[in-house]
Amino acid sequence: MAQRGFFISFEGGEGGGKSTQIRRLKSVLRKNKIPFLVTLEPGGTPIGKKIRELLLNPKNKNLSERAELYLYEADRAQHVEEVVKPALKAGKVVITDRYADSSTVYQGVCRGLGVPWTEKLNDFATEGIYPDLVIVLDVPETVGLARVRARLSFDPKLHGKRRVVKMDRLEREKQSFHRKVRKGFISLSKKHPKRIALVDATQTPDEVSAQILGEIEKRWRRKLS
Repeated sequence: MAQRGFFISFEGGEGGGKSTQIRRLKSVLRKNKIPFLVTLEPGGTPIGKKIRELLLNPKNKNLSERAELYLYEADRAQHVEEVVKPALKAGKVVITDRYADSSTVYQGVCRGLGVPWTEKLNDFATEGIYPDLVIVLDVPETVGLARVRARLSFDPKLHGKRRVVKMDRLEREKQSFHRKVRKGFISLSKKHPKRIALVDATQTPDEVSAQILGEIEKRWRRKLS
C-alpha cells in the first residue's frame, strides 16, 4: 500500500483542528508501521521557513495581494521539489498541513485574484502533483476564531499582550474574511467531491478522526484498484 506513495492534505479555515487530527493520523500510521512524512505550507523547507516569516508576520501590513500569492507559490515550488516528490517516490504517506487549495481559496477567492489564474500558478508550482485526498475541516468562522483565541489564552509560554501579538497576519483578518474562507472551501469541495472530503469539525475529535480514517480507506482502495 505504502510502496506507491499516498498524498493527503489538510485544509480549512483557522481553528479547524488540523494539527490535532494530523497528530492522531500520525499515531495510526505509526501503530500500523506505515512509513510517513508530515510537512506543512508555508515553511516545509529551510527556504520556506523564511518565506513563512514574510507571509505571516503581522508587521508586514503592506504586503500586496499579488506578492502574497507569489510568495506562497514560491514556497510551494520549493516544498514539492525538496520534500513532497522525494517522499512520494520513496513510497511514503505524505501528510501536509495546507497545500494548493489554500491558495485557491485564500488568494484566488478571498483576495479576489481569480480562481483560474491561481490554479494555473498552482499547476506550475506543484508540477501537477496533487493530493490523493484533501481533508477540509469545516467549522463556522466564529467557532474557529474562538478556538484560536482559546489556544493562545491557554498557552503557558505566552503572557499578557503576547497572547494577542502571537496571532499571525491571517488570523488577524476580519471575521468577514474568514467567513469567505469557509464558503470558499465548501464551494471547492462541492466542485471536486472525488478528491475533497468535507468533514464537520464541530464534532468530537474522536468522531472527526473516525470520519477521516474512513475517507482515507476509501481513497486508498480506489488508488490500489
